[in-house]
Amino acid sequence: MAPAQMPPNPRVLTREGMNAKEALKITDNIYMAIGFGNTFLVKTPEGNVIIDTSSPAPAQVHVKLLKAVSSAPVKSIILTHGHGDHTGGVPLWKEDGTQIIAQKNHVEFVNYQARLNGFFALRNAAQFALDRQTPAPPPWPGNYGAKIVPTILFDDHYDFTLGGVKFELYSTPGETPDHLSVWIPQWRVAFTGDNYYDSFPNIYTLRGTEPRWALDYVNSLNKVLSWKPEIVLPSHGRPLEGNAEITQKLTRYRDAIQYVHDEVVQGMNAGKDVYTLMREIKLPDRLNVGESYGKISWSVRGIYEGYAGWFDLDPATMYEAAPSSIDADLMRLAGGADSVTRLANETLAMGDPVKALRLTEVVLVTHPEDRGALEARLKALETLRDHSQNSNERGWLDYSINEVNAKLK
Repeated sequence: MAPAQMPPNPRVLTREGMNAKEALKITDNIYMAIGFGNTFLVKTPEGNVIIDTSSPAPAQVHVKLLKAVSSAPVKSIILTHGHGDHTGGVPLWKEDGTQIIAQKNHVEFVNYQARLNGFFALRNAAQFALDRQTPAPPPWPGNYGAKIVPTILFDDHYDFTLGGVKFELYSTPGETPDHLSVWIPQWRVAFTGDNYYDSFPNIYTLRGTEPRWALDYVNSLNKVLSWKPEIVLPSHGRPLEGNAEITQKLTRYRDAIQYVHDEVVQGMNAGKDVYTLMREIKLPDRLNVGESYGKISWSVRGIYEGYAGWFDLDPATMYEAAPSSIDADLMRLAGGADSVTRLANETLAMGDPVKALRLTEVVLVTHPEDRGALEARLKALETLRDHSQNSNERGWLDYSINEVNAKLK
């Protein structure tokens, strides 16, 4: 396998991907185009198979790079799951007679995404800096209005053979309920979609998601490990080569997820609240897989509320009054907006930017244009952004920084 020169952040569309001059050769039969989501071409004597298609913009680059490798007919497109950075390039690859294969939960998953299309349009624009202007909500398509592109849907397992190459597809839920993995046994190559990348996973993603069950990740990774692959090709990040390295990395990844899950469950059973567990649960050094994309604290809350929902035993939580409904009263008792803003600045100077953010919220609920509170909030956000090593966290902090700057102008 050729050495893979990949960017350090596995989920960011980079110049290396967009400006690549040629596809990356994995084996004589497998090629990879790098992007926000990778696209794979598998050559056979009877035609090609495409695994994942990236987003619409990088897909245009991927098509050129991979068709320069082989212009043979595309017989099948396999979608590891229904996220747009895997399905966006389907129209560019589909030809007459091309089969599009997905796991059967794909239908409900894309309907779920379409059902909340306005919600996700706003969240995705914020998290990925797609548009600094608030996008107009798209027309609601209804509860079952998604376009269903797969021509073949399967439950647990689906096989097909093309040009003497056997493709085995397995249901491996994790990142999504419709997630699948592809195994080519004669070459000992596994395509793992988004169930493995170079960071703790987004068991909860800030843009919003259905619960991602930690034990699904564990079971799906066990399935891939049981194949004893020699090459693993994730849809984000660099390839892994050699069964020893693959086993070490996937096992550590699996064990990190299992550890966080079990610590949350044990904490819940001990009567601990979610914020206590978010503060307490840390990965031991032997399982530290990094937090450049997902974060342990977000995952802790995702697991906790995925199991138990939103009620925290506080009777006030049962009612429709928001926690911020008392902010004006608290501000008045504290001596007014200037006093609270002064405290926010003192808190920030003492090294607690999160508490400073909370204090500025108290002011801005009733005084949304208060310049002092906005300036204190901006400093707190910039402090957090400058110390963040997580791409999603930085995305949301940048979004909030731009909002505050717009108000200050």
